[in-house]
Amino acid sequence: MTGVDTAELPALVVRGAALFLPLLPLTALCLLRPPGRRETAAMIVATAWSLLALVPLNLVAVRVGWWSFHAEGAVWQGIPVDLLLAWAVLWGALPALALRYLPVPLLVVVLVWFDTLFMPLAEPVVVLGPWWVLGELAGTAVGLIPALMLAHWTLRGTLVHARMWAQAFLALGFMVVLPVAVAVPEVAGLPAPALSVAMQVLLVVSLPGLAAAREFAAVGNGTPLPYDPPARLVTGGPYAYVRNPMQVTMVCVYLVLGVLHPVLWIGAVVALAYGAGLAAWHEGAQLRAAFGERWEHYRSGVRPWVPRWRPWPGRAGGTLYVAADCSVCREVRTWVETRRPVRLRLRPAADHPEVLYRLTYEDALGNRWSGVAALARALEHLNLAWALAGWALSLPLVRHGVQLCADAFGGGPRPARQEPGRPTTGGAFPRGS
Repeated sequence: MTGVDTAELPALVVRGAALFLPLLPLTALCLLRPPGRRETAAMIVATAWSLLALVPLNLVAVRVGWWSFHAEGAVWQGIPVDLLLAWAVLWGALPALALRYLPVPLLVVVLVWFDTLFMPLAEPVVVLGPWWVLGELAGTAVGLIPALMLAHWTLRGTLVHARMWAQAFLALGFMVVLPVAVAVPEVAGLPAPALSVAMQVLLVVSLPGLAAAREFAAVGNGTPLPYDPPARLVTGGPYAYVRNPMQVTMVCVYLVLGVLHPVLWIGAVVALAYGAGLAAWHEGAQLRAAFGERWEHYRSGVRPWVPRWRPWPGRAGGTLYVAADCSVCREVRTWVETRRPVRLRLRPAADHPEVLYRLTYEDALGNRWSGVAALARALEHLNLAWALAGWALSLPLVRHGVQLCADAFGGGPRPARQEPGRPTTGGAFPRGS
């Protein structure tokens, strides 16, 4: 028999309908009003989050019996790829645009209702188990709701740090975890010591990229996504040492992964080609248009791929406020000063217009870090080795753990000077900064 087997027609109809059901309304919304830059960013991050959540959700669902797939062609790990992409659009790009008209809670209700109504109609491609509703609830919790909230925050430009960390998580998933899982799944079967060492090295080489993303959020009020960029030219943090810290990080990550399996070195070549080609051309044009001579001045002083040992002298400056009546704090100040920091002023904490309680770092924009976080920021002004130590110290769990240890050993908060209208308590605060 030539052509399509009639036995396959129901499956083809289901897969075709599932693909076009979300694409048609998405196209209509785009034609009705073309998405702006923020809407495009919201569509991208929402779809990416949905897809990254739906992959493990479906793998778990098949394993525990929530549902199973019966399809041939365009299948990965037993999951039809076209259904996966359509589902990601249904929970990502489509509701991101629909936020023009409907609030997040109502969209969640509508999409869950739609899913609950149409999933039983997807046979014979999708065969539901008796507890499939649990899978639907799990997908809503880890996929749909976070994707919609991420789109909502992106559209309104709020919670920039949450958006930044979400994008960092997505970058890890799409640029490292999924490619490795698809191309060389046997890496997961390597001996535990080799994987442990690889993970530790990967964490170290990832520090510049993570710190760069954090700098975008903290100083530039933006994210690494080109449609959601910083509003200010960022020249501090890793950008004081190298112009492309995120691309350099990705190349280094694949160089390390290539030790586990040589085929992964292809990823380093691809990342380098993309960063040196399309990204450099597109992002360079955007930055030149946005910041003009300031960008050209920065570009002339910082290389794109080979880091400087000392930070660029034109980098954003900062001030470290140190308590003068604290011996440990004075030792910290002396230690920093002897290493000739670049664009870092050290001043007595009592000179600050507010009463400070810890070692405090403040940049020209008024952003402030205190305690261990302040010391980590100061280390960025010394050299590349100390900057790496500072970026490691700035990691959320690391920073909080070190701060707790410092407080326990007498480095807890104390006022840098007597507060106006408040009598001295004679040692209510431990000595430290």
